Amino acid sequence: MEYVSSRDKGLRVSAAQAIAAGIAPGGGLFCPTEFPALSADEMQALLGMDYKGRAAHILGKFLTDFSTEELTGFAAKAYADEKFGGPDTAPVKSLADGVHMLELWHGPTCAFKDMALQMLPHLLTASLRKTGETRTCCILVATSGDTGKAALEGFADVPGTKIMVYYPVDGVSPMQKLQMVTQQGQNVEVVAIEGNFDDAQSAVKRIFTDADVIRRMNDAGCIFSSANSINWGRLAPQIAYYVSAYCDLVTTGKIAMGDPVNVCVPTGNFGNILAAYIAKQMGLPVGKLVCASNQNNVLTDFFRQGGVYDRNRPFYTTDSPSMDILISSNLERLLFYISGQNDVMVRELMEELARDGRYTLPADLRDKLAADFDAGCCDDAQTAETIRRIFETQGYLLDTHTAVAVKVYADYRARTGDSAPVIIASTASPFKFCGPVAAALGKTVDTTSVSQLDALASLTGQPIPAPLAALAGKTPRFDRVVRKDDILSTLDLLL
Repeated sequence: MEYVSSRDKGLRVSAAQAIAAGIAPGGGLFCPTEFPALSADEMQALLGMDYKGRAAHILGKFLTDFSTEELTGFAAKAYADEKFGGPDTAPVKSLADGVHMLELWHGPTCAFKDMALQMLPHLLTASLRKTGETRTCCILVATSGDTGKAALEGFADVPGTKIMVYYPVDGVSPMQKLQMVTQQGQNVEVVAIEGNFDDAQSAVKRIFTDADVIRRMNDAGCIFSSANSINWGRLAPQIAYYVSAYCDLVTTGKIAMGDPVNVCVPTGNFGNILAAYIAKQMGLPVGKLVCASNQNNVLTDFFRQGGVYDRNRPFYTTDSPSMDILISSNLERLLFYISGQNDVMVRELMEELARDGRYTLPADLRDKLAADFDAGCCDDAQTAETIRRIFETQGYLLDTHTAVAVKVYADYRARTGDSAPVIIASTASPFKFCGPVAAALGKTVDTTSVSQLDALASLTGQPIPAPLAALAGKTPRFDRVVRKDDILSTLDLLL
């Protein structure tokens, strides 16, 4: 399996090279040249495996320069029972009317990013060895909340690496911030940016392509890589949990093998739903992919209004902060694939986006989007109403991001009449967003203290996840705040 840049498919590299680099020269994203087929026999075999086995098998189809033994060992370490509260790494909880919640938040940071970021350190350090790299790998991460803590947790004190996380100073929940600024580890740094997630993400991308910065880091014996989903090593592990969820639904008798299911994902940077798209291209029986957005609805407009991507709009700070994004980086990979790997077109569209803040897909590609995707959005009031309704009627507590997906999918069903069963990606524990979740249930809690966890637990009767309860009494280590234009000055922290 080879990988090419979405903006220059003449650049061909191995999986290890793609993972080690993180991002392609010129700002492109590494993409596999083909999607390996998932046969009926393989699906039957996967039914008898646990999550660790399924993940290793799916990764093996993409990471062909890694041995089965390597990937099996990595999966055993990444998804160890003690990290995920038991052997059921990504459980599926079924609600009424064929709605199945894929819970991706049982890992050490209580968010879906753990599913990939517990695996990435193993893939990255192995990739560095395979490519003969001996320099220190400096990992830069822009986060809208959950990626930052998950990356810090995954890479803390990993030999040969340093990690710097940038987050928007007013754009994450109090619990997300507390998780990041109390992170332990000798090789970690956390910096707040005056701006939003898009500002942080754009600044990090500029660093990756700045020749002077790269030269300076090289002179210091360092190279850059990324733990954002622009890195193929971050995205590939996410494919596995959609395959695993389908297998779980078959083994529990909720569906028969071969029955189509829809997938709905609360979406910001487009990586999570892109993983579901790739699983579908491999042969997983997925019907419609429903992209759920909050009030920052640039993706909803893109899918529902003729392939026009336009980030020239107000930016909203919402109760679902991990989705407060107007530049969805992984959409670039989708454009690459639906265009028949037309790197010239992708490069031109990305140049338009950088220059004008918008682009329009050619007419022949809009039908391809409509064949696989639908989309919708909802605001904070609708999100809160959904949290309240689902808890009161089904006793299931949603976080503010998953609630967006539940609301959007209910709207999709009402609009289309599609009654197929659906897998909804449940992306975070509700205890990471105590304030708005409690408010949705009619209670105000003090979000300045970890006592908010006790308050929500008392209100709902739900247990506090152990990783969040452990935050009590921790002292913040990081308080640096910089302007987005001064981000380069923070690189001194890595040297």
